[in-house]
Amino acid sequence: MALAKIKNMQLRFIAICFVLYTITAVCMPTSAQAKRMKIYISADMEGITGVVTGEQLTPQGFEYQRFREFMTQEVNAAIEAAFAAGATEIMVSDSHGNGQNLLIEKLPKNITLVRAWPRPLMMMQGIDETFAGAIFIGYHSSTTNPDGVRAHTMSSANLADVRLNGVSVPEAGINAAIAGHFNVPVIMVSGDDAAVKETTALLGPIEGAVVKWNYGFHSARTMMPEPAQDLIREKIKRAIGRIGELKPYKIATPVKLEVRFKNYRPAEVLSYLSIIERTDAHSIRFEGRDMIETSKFLEFMMHYEPGLTP
Repeated sequence: MALAKIKNMQLRFIAICFVLYTITAVCMPTSAQAKRMKIYISADMEGITGVVTGEQLTPQGFEYQRFREFMTQEVNAAIEAAFAAGATEIMVSDSHGNGQNLLIEKLPKNITLVRAWPRPLMMMQGIDETFAGAIFIGYHSSTTNPDGVRAHTMSSANLADVRLNGVSVPEAGINAAIAGHFNVPVIMVSGDDAAVKETTALLGPIEGAVVKWNYGFHSARTMMPEPAQDLIREKIKRAIGRIGELKPYKIATPVKLEVRFKNYRPAEVLSYLSIIERTDAHSIRFEGRDMIETSKFLEFMMHYEPGLTP
């Protein structure tokens, strides 16, 4: 009888262990799942170390090919630091000019890259709710900012202001709001002093890497490339260490987008659309359900032309 009781107790113990193991396996993440961390990097060029004029920014400029190298190196420094701080997956958006600036053969093989235009989410194409944080490399200040190297918002030639729910925003603000739609916080920005000051004033105390100090629209005092890349690494490691305390930049919906053009004809022609209100000679207002619809409208506004081919 005693032997039978012992066997029953052993069977019960085994059954309890099996149940506990099953619950643990189903409810608890594996080590790999627990440590999974996706990071999104959006890279512009005006805020890259040493950039001051169009000579570094467009394929026609005599220094463009060299500065593509420096842009790629700063993005690589960001990637390296993010992986070192615990990132397991990284997506990079080439977000300057034609979207074909980063030297793809010099990027790490274990990332993915977004290139060229148009894209529905613009400089944030590919981001979604699975990302833990977003990083902005090489950013610049807004078109309404009197300070900053190459200060503009989306188009230095065409736009005088962009507002979301009445707040004038730089590209960093637009892109942070897109990330915020997916509950993804921006955790770090690099660029000149004006860009970092403007971005942190809007988004809160995120990490900022100042790699140059503006004297004007086309002049600056700048760090050298290698120390700037070291600074970016340092700030990103610190940012990922703080990722739990940094909050997404959320825009209340519906989103009221206001755009002021430098010329009057874009406002005139866009006002022919029933979804657009012309608020003055140079300005329009659009109301989007959310930042996704707002982003799509902005991309349409910036890229549509009747002669598009193919």
